[in-house]
Amino acid sequence: MIVTRWVTAATLSALLLPAMAQAQTWPSKPIRMVLTISGGGETNARVVMDRVSQALGVPIVVDAQAGAGGAVGATQVAHSPPDGYTLLYGTNSAMTLRRFLVKDMPYDTLKDFVPVARIGEATSAIAATMKLPVSSIPELIEYARRNPGKVNYGTPGIGTTHHLSGVLMEQMTGIRMLHVPYKNAPQSVTDLVAGRIDVVFTTLSSFLPFSDAGKLKVIGINGGQRYEKLPQVATVLEALPGFERPRSWIGTFAPTGTQAAVVKRLSDELVRAAS
Repeated sequence: MIVTRWVTAATLSALLLPAMAQAQTWPSKPIRMVLTISGGGETNARVVMDRVSQALGVPIVVDAQAGAGGAVGATQVAHSPPDGYTLLYGTNSAMTLRRFLVKDMPYDTLKDFVPVARIGEATSAIAATMKLPVSSIPELIEYARRNPGKVNYGTPGIGTTHHLSGVLMEQMTGIRMLHVPYKNAPQSVTDLVAGRIDVVFTTLSSFLPFSDAGKLKVIGINGGQRYEKLPQVATVLEALPGFERPRSWIGTFAPTGTQAAVVKRLSDELVRAAS
């Protein structure tokens, strides 16, 4: 019995030693952080990753892989080795909503990923081209009601929180708008500035440089409270009581199987860098 216990302990030690060694030597090479976002969110992510890189002492290569509501980047990370060197910087569009909207998913959020850290929540907004004769959400709704099916709105993709916000607005008001999904936020904002699309639902940070330059109109904050730097812009909730958009949180994930010690170190550094 004593021999059996000694053999079992020795076997467990042999199994644990490689994992312990990996945790102690990690990181020893550059880390790849795959982003499922773009625009202003990408800029913020790079700032956070620079801080984490300095803390860990290795480069962090930020690889923007927006597309399909974030599924392109998430798929890559889900199928990567669980060694702590390929991570995901994603949103709930890719990690929670998409699994209920797409039949054949190339990854399973619950099985293929381990959560690392919650980074924060993005402020969403709605902006209109300067050519559209509206300057608020009530005016947009009234204009769309008078022009059924003629107002088009862009989002960063099908199934994103921004797309679902547009669908909810239509359902609550009875208006009909044409959804135009884009690969990412910058493409939709570029078309908005050029007047090729009427309205865009996406993150506020993607609009601000162009809003400040007078190239588009932010007509609504898609959240629970007004944005302090644009106090004159009302929230969608003020115009539509009961409107509750999907939350737009941002978090980091690692492939399932990544060592717990590595996840803990990453989590600590990411939370510190994002605070």
